[in-house]
Amino acid sequence: METAAITPGQRGRDGQRAGIPVPGALGTLLPDGILHRGSAVSAPGDLPLLLALGAAAGADHTAWAAVGLPYLGALAAHSAGLDLACGLWVDAPGDRWPEAISTLADGVPLILLGPVGAVAERTHRRLTGLLRRSGTVLLVAGPWPGAQLRLSVEAASWEGVGHGHGLLRRRRVRVTGSGRGAAAVPRTAELWLPGPDGSVHPVVAPAPAADTPRPRLRAVG
Repeated sequence: METAAITPGQRGRDGQRAGIPVPGALGTLLPDGILHRGSAVSAPGDLPLLLALGAAAGADHTAWAAVGLPYLGALAAHSAGLDLACGLWVDAPGDRWPEAISTLADGVPLILLGPVGAVAERTHRRLTGLLRRSGTVLLVAGPWPGAQLRLSVEAASWEGVGHGHGLLRRRRVRVTGSGRGAAAVPRTAELWLPGPDGSVHPVVAPAPAADTPRPRLRAVG
């Protein structure tokens, strides 16, 4: 497997890459197309978006964990593109979810966290320091104070059902990414999430129809 050259500025203090590349359509919503190690990303209200981001970030067999997502079954995770062989589940940590994050962060570079409600300032400071030291990326299915990046689905519609019958084929969404630092300028993308094959694709506008040649007038008589 070929490895892209890494400049000194792209490496953390431990020699690891400073970011996890996110290929494809979702990468266009991220500054430089990467998730910075040690950062938290908030994607409230849309689990498919959170799963798609996790699958894109974990495409290179990255170990991941799902905490507080009891409704995330193996089939749903696999359909979203997550590698089940690299995953761990902590379905119902309750109020001890911070302890679960602390335990996992030492060995898991990507953690998906379910909605946890309001986060105490002391807990937030402790976990922020832990993420920075370990380089773990935290993807939260809810609001997160001080998140470096926030992804939100502004509009969504399904295709495939008409006149009361049919099968859902694909979902069109408009996603906006905004946050701090390089993410301060909002970025928006129209995506199929999921597309007909279950993966994420950009919505491509149809090519404009060619102009129909106008008939020539011909004098008769």
